[in-house]
Amino acid sequence: MKTFKEVREFDIITCNEKYKNDSKYDKDNNKYIYINESIFEELTNFIYEFNASEENSDILEFIKIEYRRNVGNIIRIKNYVGLIELKSGFQLQILPKISLGTDKEENTKKIFIKMIKSMKDFPSKVFTSANLNIDKMNLYEIFINMYLQEVRKLIKKGLKSSYVEIEKNIPYFKGKLEVNKHINLNTVHKERLYMKYDDYQLNRPENKIIKSTLLKLQKISVSSENIKQIKQLLTFLELVEISINYDKDFSKIKIDRTTKEYDILMKWSKVFLLNKSFTTFSGKNYSRALLFPMEKVFESYVAKYVKKFFKDYEVKTQHKGKYLFNKFALRPDIVLKRKDGSIIIMDTKWKRLEKKRNYGISQNDMYQMYAYAKKYETSEVYLLYPKNEEIKPTEQIKFIDNNGEVCVYVFFVNVEKIEESIQELLDMCNKHYYQNKNNIIGK
Repeated sequence: MKTFKEVREFDIITCNEKYKNDSKYDKDNNKYIYINESIFEELTNFIYEFNASEENSDILEFIKIEYRRNVGNIIRIKNYVGLIELKSGFQLQILPKISLGTDKEENTKKIFIKMIKSMKDFPSKVFTSANLNIDKMNLYEIFINMYLQEVRKLIKKGLKSSYVEIEKNIPYFKGKLEVNKHINLNTVHKERLYMKYDDYQLNRPENKIIKSTLLKLQKISVSSENIKQIKQLLTFLELVEISINYDKDFSKIKIDRTTKEYDILMKWSKVFLLNKSFTTFSGKNYSRALLFPMEKVFESYVAKYVKKFFKDYEVKTQHKGKYLFNKFALRPDIVLKRKDGSIIIMDTKWKRLEKKRNYGISQNDMYQMYAYAKKYETSEVYLLYPKNEEIKPTEQIKFIDNNGEVCVYVFFVNVEKIEESIQELLDMCNKHYYQNKNNIIGK
């Protein structure tokens, strides 16, 4: 029996029973979510058993275990969004803290799916949600449906067949007689021949992997809609055998121009069959985690539309080549270059600004923006934050240095109306360009 709990980024999970019947907030507006002690312990063990990647990342940077006075042990969800499923079947769905449009969960999930599709390594670019009850599906079921849509698209194009080497006892001559095996096996059965031959069939590794993935998803899915689709798709794979060694079959797969239709499906299959994730982490003990770093998701989403709308600019993302003290690499999220050679720097920050001193913008972020401005020899720097309902500034938020040489503009990106928002950003950049030409920086 699967149990389910939904939380948001930066919520705090506790097994303290005083939070059982209602969610409570502390003085810092942190929200406490209750789960029972056994699930809390299992989730804690799951966090500790994650392995860091080669880049020495640590999951505790994103899901932190702490002790809080008068509360006890807590688990703080940080800046990752997605779904964790434990061995017991308990599912923890983590949604973005910042509202993605309206406060409805269905709308938040739709926009989030749109955002993660902009990520370079995300294995799905086309996803139709029009006929889905997204509000009744958790993120994992939505990802399953993405996979099913990719399988359906492949089947419409046609499954690929290939020649497969077969050794078999048959009553007729075909291919090459394997003499030694024939003598050993057919001393009694004179009517049979042990032959080796090539047969053109669907039993290639890619198709075996797909069928095995569908069968696994049929067992773990709790969506009647997804299960129905899986059963329909399996009818097209009746002649395909299942994979008996996932790693071996994956090792045989080579994606080239003849097999490019399988590329996305093989990435998804690794997620489902081998419990891989889109993060740098992998779990043990049959637990699953599909987690997405919201800072990277937001950065990728904004960059995609900046490239689309800033057509008269040269656009580079994650630009390299500039250093502080010839040692420390600078890597702004977006570098824009006009035809006249002037530069604009943009940096995305997945953070909810607030009505307090400097809107909660960190000093380190401002130091970083100033370093960008000096090294790239520009006066135009933009900090891009997601729009939220709390801050509705009546005028442009900007910070100008004492010499009037650098201006850092703050812009709020509306992730729900992303195209309108980036067009507004373009108009702002053009306006500031003409102001700067007339030496009225920051006006």
